[in-house]
Amino acid sequence: MAVGHSVDPARWQPVFDDLMARVARRFARVEPRRRARAFVLGLLAELPRKNCWTIAEHAGDSSPAGMQHLLSRASWDADGVRDDIRDFVVEHLGNQDAFLVVDETGDLKKGTASVGVQRQYTGTAGRIENAQVAVYLVYSTPVGHAAIDRRLYIPRSCTQDPDRCRAAGIPDHTGFATKPALATEMIAQALDAGVTASWVTGDEVYGGDPHLSAELERRQVSYVLAVSRKRPIPTRAGVFTAGMLAHCLPKTAWQRLSAGDGAKGHRFYDWAQVEIDSPASSTGHRSLLIRRNRRTGELAFYRCYSAGPVPLSALVRVAGRRWTVEETFQSAKGRLTGLDEHQVRRWTSWHRWTTLAMLAHAFLVVTAAIERTTVTTPPGLAPLTCGEIQRLFTASAAPQPRGLAHWLNWSCWRRRHQARARSSHYQRQALQQS
Repeated sequence: MAVGHSVDPARWQPVFDDLMARVARRFARVEPRRRARAFVLGLLAELPRKNCWTIAEHAGDSSPAGMQHLLSRASWDADGVRDDIRDFVVEHLGNQDAFLVVDETGDLKKGTASVGVQRQYTGTAGRIENAQVAVYLVYSTPVGHAAIDRRLYIPRSCTQDPDRCRAAGIPDHTGFATKPALATEMIAQALDAGVTASWVTGDEVYGGDPHLSAELERRQVSYVLAVSRKRPIPTRAGVFTAGMLAHCLPKTAWQRLSAGDGAKGHRFYDWAQVEIDSPASSTGHRSLLIRRNRRTGELAFYRCYSAGPVPLSALVRVAGRRWTVEETFQSAKGRLTGLDEHQVRRWTSWHRWTTLAMLAHAFLVVTAAIERTTVTTPPGLAPLTCGEIQRLFTASAAPQPRGLAHWLNWSCWRRRHQARARSSHYQRQALQQS
C-alpha cells in the first residue's frame, strides 16, 4: 500500500458541505446559491487563470454570464457570508493563543476604471504602482491562520470624485478612511461579534496610528504594533526616539530568541525591551520592543501594551506571529484560491469575489488543521499543506468529463469575444486619429 494511504479526500467533503450550508441562508434564491458553490469549486480547481470565463468553463456553463451575474447583480449578502466565514474559522481554529493580525496587500492594475485604483505604494511590488489596495484581518493560531474580514481602501482622490465613485458603484455614504481606520473598524467588529484574541499585531502603518492603539487600550486588548525608528518614546530619563534608545542599550540588555519557525528553521534575532513611562492616570503596562538582525544589525521597533508586565519571550512570540498574515496572502493568492485574480471593476463585484476567495481559503486552512490534529502523519512525510489538500480535493471532486462539444462551444465563445474586442479597439483608435 502507498505510504500516503492514510490520506482520504472523501473525509474533507463534509467540511466543505458544512461551510456551504452555513452560508446558504445568505442567498435569496437557490440558483445563486448553487452557482456560488460551483464558483468556489472553480476557485479551488487547478486552473491556469481564475476568472469568470475559466470558472464558468470548469463548471460546465455555456458562457460566463451566470458567474458574472453572481458577482454583480444576484441577490445575496456578501458581508453575511464574511461573518459566517469568521465564525467557521474561529470555531475550528480558536484557542487561548489566538491573535488578530492586520495588514494590507495590493493588486497591480492597468487603467483607472477599477474601484479604488490609483498610483500608490504597495508592498506587493515594493514601490509606487497603479494598484488596488485592501486591508485584511487575519485570525492566527498555532494550528492555522485565515482572513476573517476585508476592507477595500478607497484613496482620497477617488472619494472626492463623485462621478468616478458612481461609475465604480461605491455606496454614496462611503467616505475616505485611512488604512488604520479600516483596521480599527474590522477589529472592533470582530471583538463585538465575540471573537476572543489575546493579542493584536500589525506593521508600522498601524503602529503609528494613535486611534488604533487608543481603541485597543480602551478595550483592554494587548498589542504589539511596529513603529518607526523616529517614534518619540517617553521614558523616566526623558523622551527619546526609538532609534536612539536602541543605540544606548548595553550589551547585557539583548537576548537571543526565536521569533518562530520559518521555512528553514527557527528565526533567531537579538531582542531587547525598554519600559515606556506612562501617565499616572493610565492603566496597563507599556514597553518598546527592539529587534536586531544578528547578521546585518538592522533594527525593528514595536510599541507594546498589556494589562500587566509580560516577559520578553511573550512579546517576541507575538511579534513573530505577525508574519502569518504574509503567509495568508501568499497561500490565498494565485492558483490556490485566486484572491488576487479578480477581473472586476465595481465595488459589489470586488467584495463578492474577495469573500468567496476567503471562503475557499478558509476551507483549506480548516481542513489542514483538522488533518494535523486528528490524523497521524506517516514517518518520512511532511504534514498536509493547503496546496496538497487543494490538489487532492479538486481531484476527488472533479466534475464529470465534458464532451468535445463543450470545449468547442467555449472556443467559439472566446474567439467571438476577441473579435468584438478587436473591432471595438480599432474603432476607438480610428476616432482618436480623426
